[in-house]
Amino acid sequence: MADMMEHAAALFGGAVAVMPGGVTVKDPSRLRSEAMDRLASQAVFGSVPEREAARWLIWEMAQATGARPASIHDLYLARGRGECGGFTVPAINIRMMAYDSARAVFRAARQGRAGAIILEIARSEIAYTDQRPAEYVAVVLAAALREGYTRPVFIQGDHCQVNAKKYEADPEGEVGEVKKLIAEEIGAGFFNIDIDTSTLVDLSQPTLAGQQRANYERAAEITRFIRGLEPEGITVSVGGEIGEVGMKNSTVEELDAFMSGYNAALAASGGGEGISKISVQTGTSHGGVVLPDGRIADVKLDLDALAALSRVAREKYGLAGAVQHGASTLPSSAFGNFPRVEACEIHLATNFQNIIFDHPRLPAELRQRITAWLNENTAGERKPSDTDEQFYYKTRKKAIGPFKRDVWDLPADVRAAIAADLEKMFSFLFEQLNVNGTADLVDRFIQAPMQHHAALKPVLVAAADDPDAGE
Repeated sequence: MADMMEHAAALFGGAVAVMPGGVTVKDPSRLRSEAMDRLASQAVFGSVPEREAARWLIWEMAQATGARPASIHDLYLARGRGECGGFTVPAINIRMMAYDSARAVFRAARQGRAGAIILEIARSEIAYTDQRPAEYVAVVLAAALREGYTRPVFIQGDHCQVNAKKYEADPEGEVGEVKKLIAEEIGAGFFNIDIDTSTLVDLSQPTLAGQQRANYERAAEITRFIRGLEPEGITVSVGGEIGEVGMKNSTVEELDAFMSGYNAALAASGGGEGISKISVQTGTSHGGVVLPDGRIADVKLDLDALAALSRVAREKYGLAGAVQHGASTLPSSAFGNFPRVEACEIHLATNFQNIIFDHPRLPAELRQRITAWLNENTAGERKPSDTDEQFYYKTRKKAIGPFKRDVWDLPADVRAAIAADLEKMFSFLFEQLNVNGTADLVDRFIQAPMQHHAALKPVLVAAADDPDAGE
């Protein structure tokens, strides 16, 4: 282990020194090299000791340079107070080709001075993309270091969702599983958590309060759980959700029913900071609806409802506003509407995955192997009415985990071509969502205190004490 850590510290020559208190970065420009690519790969594909040590080193270098995992909570509360606005924060789910995709995000962010951006992964995505929280954080931070990004990095646990069927069979067990994941995420550096108990909304109940009861009670319970896990100096940004994406559209009355019940339940359990945003349903669906010919169906997005929900969330409850899910497959002309109606956040995922899967530079041989894998492993998910286009579109995300190494190891020119197109999309979205220039708001409202990871510190200190270390 000590030999491996000596090698890891030596990747950057004398630019990085492992000290008893962490890491000192003497020349940040040296981090923007292929050495970081090798370290990121080691954090994902190395042996267990190699992975842990690489992740520690990435984390500590990020602490030293300023690219520290942070909570967006204070910026969102400032928005709720009316101290800023007119932009919509993109929450970008990095599913596939994670390191190159994150690098493209940070290049676009640096170019536009976009500080209010979130990188996230959902509970379901963690499973089928084979990316546990500690790996995800290491990859994102390595990408930030590689691109010279030195501002707070907002990493989010998207859809920490209670499964309704599992909850019905074992309520405490299912909520316990969500709490277990959240504890893992916060421990890894996810300081933004979206609680999704909207699956528990019961529309058969005669009153809105009754329909939302299980939702707001469990959301308040999980909020209190999160507050007990926060590192010193961090107030985790927590989001709630009042309507399951793809189901009926949300209303202001439902928002009032949820918030009234949530605030009361939180106060009854001991109080403390509540949520800073609220996710709503206004007509979208995750991944879009694919037509028989493979095209994505048009979406009837209710922007008036989104505007009303955002306004009430801010003016009545002091939240940043409403969050729009399932939006990445909307037409390009739609994105400028979100800052106009003051939506505080928009979740984007599937289109980035599509850019990679459909890219002309993706090798035909790899496509064929992915298709064969889908035929063998996901055939049971095919509906009798599905065309090939529909079936492969809906299931191909399941191949991301099994083919993670294949995609990571694509030739450099192929990865560069795909990443360039991703960067163009990120740049377009940042412009449309008015987040270019928000670096100043992040500097004004966000504090990102150092958070040292101690698990491997004794090993690293031993390596640093070795007079031959780094030679």
